[in-house]
Amino acid sequence: MIPTVSRFETNQLLGHLSSAESLWLEHDLERVELAVGTVLHASGSALRHVYFPGTATVSLVSLMADGASAEVAVVGSEGMVGVCAFMGNASALSDAVVQRPGHAWRMSTTAVLHHTRRSPDFMQQLLGYTQALFTHMAQTSACNRHHALDEQVCRWMLQHLDRQDGNELQVTQERMARLLGVRREGVTWAALKLQKAGLIEYRRGRIFILDRAGLEARSCECYGVVRRSFDRLSCSHSPARRSPSMTDMGLATLVVHRQPMAVN
Repeated sequence: MIPTVSRFETNQLLGHLSSAESLWLEHDLERVELAVGTVLHASGSALRHVYFPGTATVSLVSLMADGASAEVAVVGSEGMVGVCAFMGNASALSDAVVQRPGHAWRMSTTAVLHHTRRSPDFMQQLLGYTQALFTHMAQTSACNRHHALDEQVCRWMLQHLDRQDGNELQVTQERMARLLGVRREGVTWAALKLQKAGLIEYRRGRIFILDRAGLEARSCECYGVVRRSFDRLSCSHSPARRSPSMTDMGLATLVVHRQPMAVN
């Protein structure tokens, strides 16, 4: 049975396509379930597929020779994993590791190249997203270098919460530290600092966001810069489908589970 166009709407890039364009793409799209810790591709490896997340969230991670790592961007239902596939370079720039389990739409690199050459509209959508993604990566790099750790933790929490429908985020403190490129003790200190400020409540591996507006105010400007770049992308689509604004999110609950990070 041919899938209906509505099945793709969990991903904004696919959901904003016209019905005619979706009909061209649907035969090359495969729905896949992604488990936490799954490595979709490793840095320097050949890209065989790209992914359009639906309910899954994927961290783009840079690894150093000494084993240190840092998240350079996070991709959710607003975008695509594997942008290099249609930009003339079939090699991945970073590791892509599933942070939140869920489904995604997978397409082969060959099919992506075919459809971007066939359809200027599809190509423009992907290029617009890539520009926002590069803003995200550049701002994260500057943030990791210049801003206080508690500000980085606020920014990280908010960016991941923005990319899921629910308000539960599964991550170990150790993994959060690895994604931020800091020591685990630093993340613990930052969480305690935010708790004392009344922004979150932490108990038994559970962090409750008590004051999201306060968390946004405590975050550095990087959260707003990146958020606005993706909001502009969403507004440029037709028909427009606005993602929730920062003030729309309301009270959220962030749950931290102690489960190991699976990285190949």
